[in-house]
Amino acid sequence: MGLWASILGNVLLFCLVFGMSATVDVRSIHTQVRNIRALSTGLFCQFLVLPFLGFLVVRFMELEESLGITLLVVTSSPGGSYSNWWCSLFNADLALSVTMTALSTVLSMVFLPLNLLFYTKMAYNKQEDDDLVANLDWSSLFTALAIVTCAILLGLTLSAKVHNVRFQHFANGLGNAAGLMLIIFSATMTNTGDSDSKIWSRNWSFYVAVSGPCLGGLILANILATLAQLPKPERVTVAIECCYQNVGIATSLALTMFQGEDLNVAMGVPFFYGVVEALFVGIFCLGAWKFGWTKAPANASLCDVLFISYELLELEAQAAAAKDVDGSSSNPNTKGGGGTIEVVDSNKTSQKQQKDKEGYVLMDDDNRSATSDTKKPSVSTPPPTATTKTSTTTPKDTKKKKRWARKGLLDDSIQNDSNV
Repeated sequence: MGLWASILGNVLLFCLVFGMSATVDVRSIHTQVRNIRALSTGLFCQFLVLPFLGFLVVRFMELEESLGITLLVVTSSPGGSYSNWWCSLFNADLALSVTMTALSTVLSMVFLPLNLLFYTKMAYNKQEDDDLVANLDWSSLFTALAIVTCAILLGLTLSAKVHNVRFQHFANGLGNAAGLMLIIFSATMTNTGDSDSKIWSRNWSFYVAVSGPCLGGLILANILATLAQLPKPERVTVAIECCYQNVGIATSLALTMFQGEDLNVAMGVPFFYGVVEALFVGIFCLGAWKFGWTKAPANASLCDVLFISYELLELEAQAAAAKDVDGSSSNPNTKGGGGTIEVVDSNKTSQKQQKDKEGYVLMDDDNRSATSDTKKPSVSTPPPTATTKTSTTTPKDTKKKKRWARKGLLDDSIQNDSNV
């Protein structure tokens, strides 16, 4: 049962991270890699702020070793895959979330052991702490990090190669489904087995100690992101990435480090932290959406927010706008985008264009008579000095623009253009 549970958990973890990564357009990743201010703020919160908050709780509340060390492992393990799920679910900046998850996963291979070594000695200051750190299951730790890294690389590679909106919608649905299944699976596994101490019968200090770093990290990350003047969807992403930790690593390490009553105490830490972070992040995301901090319109229904990826709709709208611009710029006699009325100066057009579009005939040199070299209009009216041209819009394009307009992705000018 333990082997199959481990395999199933890793498969769901891979599907979750892969689905979220494949949803992101690679061009957005390229943009976010250069977003130094947002990345540096997020990584600072992940590797310095939250581990330090965990140390303060362990130190000043004088927690026992099984509880305190497991809490230090939790607060030192960023890159929680559910952070991508929450950012996708409530339409925060998913590209920034995936980028931060990828970077924090790689950096965790260095900073996680360093934070554990440093804060364990600082919190307990005992000689036997060396044995505790040496007994950590480093293989399980690096296995989880490798799974997340491979899922991110594969998802981004397929997103770049396929580059299809339908595939991105499928990947987004796969990631959301895997995230929900992983939550149910984790809750089932945590409450399976004979545990003498149930999660709801602990001392009050347990609940305060475990929930304190999560709530503190969420608040401090918002303050730092606001001081850094990040866009509002990026602030939401930074806050989620700061407090949402990889509790699976702490669960694996607790199983190998402790036994008996200490194991029961230690196993409750990642489970309750997972419950707390889901509760706090869920409330925070709902508030951020209603206050207009996410990409979803504040007046949209909750079902639309949860089941529609507004980041993908934005990508569709941007691609359509770019296509309109490319189509109009390919004609040298037109100016402006599709759906607008353009005026073409006849003085700047060639004789062939005038012959085709203006309705009067110009005689070229071979057919010109000896007595006349003037224009002979085919109609009684004089040649116009300007001509109008309207770009046509297909019913399919009109349907798309109306759908984007309902989701708040088109401004008034574009909406009016679609009705011309």
